[in-house]
Parts: sequence; C-alpha cells; structure tokens
Amino acid sequence: MTILSDFKLFDAHLHIIDPAFPLVANQGYVPLPFTVDAYQKQLADYQLGGGAVVSGSFQGYDQSYLIAALVKLGAGFVGVAQLPFDYPDAKLDHLHQCGVRALRFNFKRGSSIDLSQLKSMAMRVYERYRWHVELYIDSAELADLSADLLTLPALSIDHLGLSDTGFNTLLNWVDKGVRVKATGFGRINFAADKAMQKICAVNPEALLFGTDLPSTRAPRPYQAADFIQVIEALGEKQARRVFYANAAAWYRLNDT
Repeated sequence: MTILSDFKLFDAHLHIIDPAFPLVANQGYVPLPFTVDAYQKQLADYQLGGGAVVSGSFQGYDQSYLIAALVKLGAGFVGVAQLPFDYPDAKLDHLHQCGVRALRFNFKRGSSIDLSQLKSMAMRVYERYRWHVELYIDSAELADLSADLLTLPALSIDHLGLSDTGFNTLLNWVDKGVRVKATGFGRINFAADKAMQKICAVNPEALLFGTDLPSTRAPRPYQAADFIQVIEALGEKQARRVFYANAAAWYRLNDT
C-alpha cells in the first residue's frame, strides 16, 4: 500500500484564495475561500517540501494575497504572478525578493495581453530574474502559436494541456524543452496515465506534479487517487522526479 508521505512533494500548482484580499469575478465566477490553513490541513498526510502558489483569473493583478501566502507557507514555496505588461521594475524586484519565480498568462479565461507584449514581458523577466512563463491553454491552440511561443526561453503548460486535440503538438514542445504540469486530472478529456508516460518518454525532466487545489471550476476536484495514479503510471523512480526533483530544479529552489 502506498503511503502519501513516502514521496517528497513539491506541489507545482496550487491556489490560495483568501477573502481578506481582493477577488474579481471572472465570467461571473468568484471562488469559495481556500486559505493557507485549509491547504495545509488538506496536505497534512503528505511529505510536503514546498510548492508554487499560482495566481488565478479571479485574483486579477493583485499580488498582496500572494506575498502574504508565501510568508505564511514559508520555506520551499514560490509564487507565480499574473501581471500587467507595464508593471514597474521596482515592483518586480520586490516580487522576486518575496519569492515569485514565474509569470502566468491565462488563455483559457481570457488573457488581456497580446502576443508581442507577452513575448516582451517574458524576455524582460527572464533576463532580469530567470523567471519562466506558465500558460493556462488548451493544446488545440498550440500549433498556431508555435512560431511565437517556442521562442520564449523558459515555458510550462498547465493541466497536461487540457485536451487530446493537439497533444502531439504538446509532445513536440516538450521535445524543445517545454515543461508540463501533471495537474487537474479532473479537467482533462483523456487518460492521464498514458499522457504522462508519453511526456516522460520524450523528456523525463519535463513533468511536474501539482494538486491544483482547491480545483476551482474543475468537474472533479483533486483527490489522493491522482497522486497514486502517477506512481502506478510511471513507477517509483520516475514518480519521485515528477513529485519533487523536476519542479525543484524548474523553480530554482536553490536560488530562494
């Protein structure tokens, strides 16, 4: 029997939703609270070694919640921010000092930034801090964006790309160094185990596991069976890389 605490976990994708900070209705949706305390309680049975707190569409460009969450979560946790194109350098410096290590652009819920701005901002934060870019996007859209987005120096894709349409394109991106989050199993329309096996066959460093808690708007929220599925699909040795080592390297934990 697999014990959750047998595997060290860097949770590569989680949301903190604290009603003490601003929330913005996105397409009419405002999530229920999910505080740091609630997250830690739900992960109490895991060997949690850190994680990435990801800004959601419902948080707009507010980063005060993110800074507060990182302080409370402590060592090993980093932030993934959503920012406007003209965000000042001084404020970027502050976010980096607070533990932010990536930018997120949300194509699924309506990103307001155009591709030229995205590319410019991605280069700006990479050259200044070596932050990478994370995309919430359907794999079906990747082929049309390859010429633009594959020029980015460091890039990851959320939730296994969401759909089987375009999955072969996603694998081509993996072959070019793009990382993929093994997250949101309740969001996808294909077999997660087969997808993970194919991604790891292309690049064993590419896959990063995350709980996606609290799984806002997902047809099925995260469950411990998703964690077990990774082990069963990939075997213990590769699962350990996917649970911790790959993400620790990608988010540069040694730099925090």
